[in-house]
Amino acid sequence: MESSDMTTAAIIIRSLTKSYGELTALDSFDLEVDQGSIFGLLGPNGAGKTTLIRILTTLMRQSKGEAFIEGLDTGSEGRAIRCMIGVVSQENSLDRYLTARENLELHARLHGMEKRLYKRRIDDLLELMGLAGRQKDFPDTFSGGMQRRLVVARALVHQPRVLFLDEPTTGLDPQSRRAVWEYVRSLAGSSMTIFLTTHYLEEAEQLCDRIAIMDHGRMIAIGSTQELKDRLTGATVYEIDFAGQEADRYAALLGSMPCVLGIRQIENKVTITLECWECLAEIVTALSGAPVRRISLQERTLEDVFISLTGEKVRE
Repeated sequence: MESSDMTTAAIIIRSLTKSYGELTALDSFDLEVDQGSIFGLLGPNGAGKTTLIRILTTLMRQSKGEAFIEGLDTGSEGRAIRCMIGVVSQENSLDRYLTARENLELHARLHGMEKRLYKRRIDDLLELMGLAGRQKDFPDTFSGGMQRRLVVARALVHQPRVLFLDEPTTGLDPQSRRAVWEYVRSLAGSSMTIFLTTHYLEEAEQLCDRIAIMDHGRMIAIGSTQELKDRLTGATVYEIDFAGQEADRYAALLGSMPCVLGIRQIENKVTITLECWECLAEIVTALSGAPVRRISLQERTLEDVFISLTGEKVRE
């Protein structure tokens, strides 16, 4: 690998492939993630996100291709990579028989940190995560949000160069999600690179410098949030707010119209995607006499991009 690559990219992936018999979980996947950036990876269930994370964190070997973390080969330099990365996995892997502080101290010792260094570091992390007052308590006595914040703190004890966050806020209440978000934002611009996977699209939109969308083991889009939204040229989205209980009937009518490319309904509000804004005249004609409160133009969202690229069908 050229030295110029190592000075600009924290993660480099080239033609990465992982197969399980006839199933291909990753299919010639390519990616570069800039140092010091917050990078988001999105994809439906079964897209290959977890497989990619496991390879990058040296928990699994690829079938073909190569991947580098800070210039180190995941296939041959796993031990060195594990010393420089932090991982927040989907599972809660806290030691229930150790206090919150002891969980962090054990992690520090496993990474060979000196006590004089990790003591202050742990103090700071417990304070930042709002856990200082509970540091002598056991994780089983914590709420789910507090446990998740402790897992994030543990991953940061040894000051990793690359932090992998795999669905870090899944199952958290809004307050706990916001606490984790705010801390991740506070790391932006530091020397640490953050690699985030999430099903919360607004989370990726607010946090990430760049976002990749993958499906069926392949990269299908990459760019900033605005660059991804700009892919949806031509089509326009309108929200129709119905009065009364007739939204279902009119949603079915709108869904049958050729000019309607997509439709979603939440209670009395129906969101439609049209080929172009000129199609609105057809919609207004079709809704003549309908109990419509308002029709409003909607800004395109990351969810619109995601659905347009991966489809609306629910994945198992």
